[in-house]
This record gives sequence, structure tokens and C-alpha cells, in this order.
Amino acid sequence: MSMNILVIDDEPPIRKLLRMGLATQGYETFEAPNGGTALDVLSRETVDLVILDLGLPDMRGHDLLRGIRKDHRDLPVVVLSSRDDEAGKVEALDLGADDYVTKPFGMGELLARIRAALRHQLAVQGERALFEVDGLSVDLVRRLVRVRGADVKLTPREYDFLRVLIQHAGKALTHAQLMSEVSTSSDPQYLRVYMRQLRLKLEADPERPRILLTETGVGYRLRAPDDEARA
Repeated sequence: MSMNILVIDDEPPIRKLLRMGLATQGYETFEAPNGGTALDVLSRETVDLVILDLGLPDMRGHDLLRGIRKDHRDLPVVVLSSRDDEAGKVEALDLGADDYVTKPFGMGELLARIRAALRHQLAVQGERALFEVDGLSVDLVRRLVRVRGADVKLTPREYDFLRVLIQHAGKALTHAQLMSEVSTSSDPQYLRVYMRQLRLKLEADPERPRILLTETGVGYRLRAPDDEARA
């Protein structure tokens, strides 16, 4: 059974590009040129994932995202945004978007983001007992962390940050999302210090991280085991 993806974008060439690209992977598509049509489709059809362009003619994309999250809490949403709209990306992620792709985008990257969002939807139904990626192994039951077979000692707060990142592996998390999960501090420097400490302990080369990745102007992303777009 194929999966249904709702493409919300007011540009016909973009919708055509997405329709053709998604069809090559076996996805069926619904299309909406504006927010009103999108809400109508969501009320009538079974949709497995939404691709949402934030620049819509009849409403703010963020307002539409807020409405989608209200009525379809677990529906994966991948946002399309302009390259220089970092504030828009952060707001969308804080509102519950699963990921974002910056225009202009490659179809390969978008497809990887879609797969990651769908995997994350499945993962939230039950936390994995063992997480492994690129030499990092975390036993979430026994709270054991190993890097290339060697035990690594994390402070309780470092482990808390790592656990949240693992719970959302493959997904970009904003500074606010991470801080609200782990700490009462709102100082972004506080978070940067802990991310730096984690990289020093987990990365083969902390200056060129392969596991704990920076999303410039947004936050951080922990590489998922099969995250093709960031490998």
C-alpha cells in the first residue's frame, strides 16, 4: 500500500517537480496551492506526511502548521523554507515541524528527510533500547555510553542532552526545544558548552563532527543510523 503525501505549495512548477520526484519512490500525492485547500484535503483524505511551503498566499505557513498540529498531532511535516529565513525555520520547528529543507533543494535530500520523518514517527511509539551510529553506542536501559568500544563517562546533564537527541535522532532540534527538555536556563551559551563537551567525548574529530551536527541558526541534529543526507 502506497503512502500519501500532501504537497502544500503555491508554485505549480514546484508541485510538479515534487509530484514527479515522489512518484519515482512510490508515493501518491495530493496537492494544495494554499492553506484553505490543504485543510480541506486533510479533512477528507488519509495523509501520511505533509510537505509545507511556508510562503502561502492566503495565510502564514506557520499558522497552518499550528492548525495541523492541533488536529493531527502525530502527522509528520517537512517544511520548505528560503535559504535566509533562519527565524522562520526555528519557529516552524518550535511549532512541531519534523524537519525542514531549504530552497533551492535537491530531490535526494528531500526524500531522505521524508524517510527520516517517517522513521521518527515510528520511533516515538517505543524508545529503542540500544542506539548505534558511527562508532557511538548508547544503552538507554543501563545508561552506558561507548565510543568505538571504549566506555565514556558523561555527566548527568550531558547524558540528559544526549538522550533527548537520541529520542529525536535525525531531526533538527532548536535551542529552545533542547533547553526546555533538559534545563531551566535560557542562555544559549549554556547549551553550546554542553554540545562542545559532548563532541569532545563522542566525536573522533570534534572540529569536524559526524554525529552531533550543527544546524546553523537553528540548533542541533543527532545523526540517525541511516541518515543519508548528513553522512
